[in-house]
Amino acid sequence: MELIGIIAPVLFIFLIGFIGQKLLSFDIKTLSTAALYLMSPFLAFRTFYKNELDSTYLYIAAFAIILLAVLFITVWLTASAMKASRSERSAMILSAAFMNSGNYGVPVVLFAFGTDAFDYGVIMMVFQSILMNSIGIFFASMGGEAQATWRDSMQRVIRMPLIYAAILGVIFQYTSINLSDSMMQGVDLIADASIPVVMLVLGMQLAMIVRKRVAYRYVTAATLIRMVFSPLLAVVILFFLPVDNLLKAVLIIQAAMPGSANTTMFAVQFGTEPDLVSFTTLATTLLSLVTIPIVLYLVMM
Repeated sequence: MELIGIIAPVLFIFLIGFIGQKLLSFDIKTLSTAALYLMSPFLAFRTFYKNELDSTYLYIAAFAIILLAVLFITVWLTASAMKASRSERSAMILSAAFMNSGNYGVPVVLFAFGTDAFDYGVIMMVFQSILMNSIGIFFASMGGEAQATWRDSMQRVIRMPLIYAAILGVIFQYTSINLSDSMMQGVDLIADASIPVVMLVLGMQLAMIVRKRVAYRYVTAATLIRMVFSPLLAVVILFFLPVDNLLKAVLIIQAAMPGSANTTMFAVQFGTEPDLVSFTTLATTLLSLVTIPIVLYLVMM
């Protein structure tokens, strides 16, 4: 029952977004852009401003990079063994290598472990966003009809406000710049609002995913890698990192998250098997209703 209590609020907000999109047909792109460019930066700023910069940041960054690298190699070898085309291989990488650490992982971590774990989750979200908006876009463009260069990918990363907000938070912390109580209240209001909004957006995005004819064997392979192999790999990586049990639990849960809805947008933008990517996102999200409680149970034992 405790695990149901953790997952229920998350699923409820997803459901509200899903129903709202079906009934009212919101402009998802506008809402998503507002959450990404206006709200999430305040969450990143507050996290990096209030939490002392230490080796934890380095370990989280190392974990994110190692996890992505091994997942990439695994997907590449799997796709090659299955004789997937370049476009299908890129779609599998988008689906299996990048998890929904932001609008799914962070809320689950908050409800499961509280504010300290939440801060860890936000730090992971920032690093994951950087990787997704650089390497993710690169592979989406490599396998798609609309080709993009490394410069295009880097320009997108440079435009990400999350990075600058995190850097600004570190600068304020180390230079002992203290925000007034009234200013901090404003930051807190926007930061606290960002998570519910991105959760609603995910529900809306799921409502727009349409089941079409796809190569189900690629969906199955990507789903198994994302939902089974990824959390097991996280356990192995964390065995070699000197981090506390709370951070281990957070990172394992993050690694067990379903595919990111943002990769669906990348696939649509570049024509990289968007039906395959979107259906895998839907499949992993539905499967997570079973797998996430199991992972929570195991890390909370």
